[in-house]
Amino acid sequence: MSNRFFFGGSDSEDSGEDNLPYPKPLARSAFLTPDFDPHTYLSTLRNRHQTLEDLRAELRSRSQEISKELLDLVNENYEDFLSLGSSLRGGEEKIEEVRFGLLGFRRDVEGLKSLVDERRQAVEALVKRRMEIRRQMQVGRAILDINQRLCELEQSLMMTSNEMHRNDSEPEIEDETSQSDEESDEGHEGATLISRLSKHAQQYLLVQRTMKRVGPDHPFVVKQEARMIKVKNTILLDLGNAVKQTDGQNTEYLMKLLTIYRDLGEPHEALVILRQRKKYS
Repeated sequence: MSNRFFFGGSDSEDSGEDNLPYPKPLARSAFLTPDFDPHTYLSTLRNRHQTLEDLRAELRSRSQEISKELLDLVNENYEDFLSLGSSLRGGEEKIEEVRFGLLGFRRDVEGLKSLVDERRQAVEALVKRRMEIRRQMQVGRAILDINQRLCELEQSLMMTSNEMHRNDSEPEIEDETSQSDEESDEGHEGATLISRLSKHAQQYLLVQRTMKRVGPDHPFVVKQEARMIKVKNTILLDLGNAVKQTDGQNTEYLMKLLTIYRDLGEPHEALVILRQRKKYS
């Protein structure tokens, strides 16, 4: 308890109160810590035998002492403060030089910024132009591909149609040798015809997809619509002739032909042909 309290001297022993323990004055070093916190400091004084009013009075007195010391310190060094202000005179020229230098630097930076912006806009325009040229090249290649495939498809359809018409116009010969030869070649010819018709349908669908990729409003695509309709009608006509020439017992061959109708998106046309075939059979 000796570190927290002190007792009155011998001169005041007769008073009856001098022998009581009094709290030591607040240490000044406690207020000088870098992480000083009032709440934390006051919590350390909970065992201090002192009333709240006495503690407030002591803290108020300590604050007044510190304020007086600060005022004395300012008064002692007042002349030094004034001389410091006068010693700073004469630096206006240096300040102006620095200010003008900063203004010039700012102008240079703004000029470089505008130049960079111009270059950036020019690069963006060139990139957009390059992308547009590449897109046009792709469209051009697609147009050439459409035209080439259409020409090949038209030539192939003409040859197939001529062969089918020629087969229809050939007279039937009752010779047993010819009939046996026809029966032996029927399966091979049927497979060849199915393969050719399926190839035509797939080529037509490929051209159709390429035209959609180019764009339905493109002038070339619009101009080729008549050719596409003619090609499709020719394929459907060849399919119809093949269905009409099919033997009723060859269901596998007939199903392959109907599959081609389905791929072309014309199942109703197949039903019409089947009804006509059944009607005249």
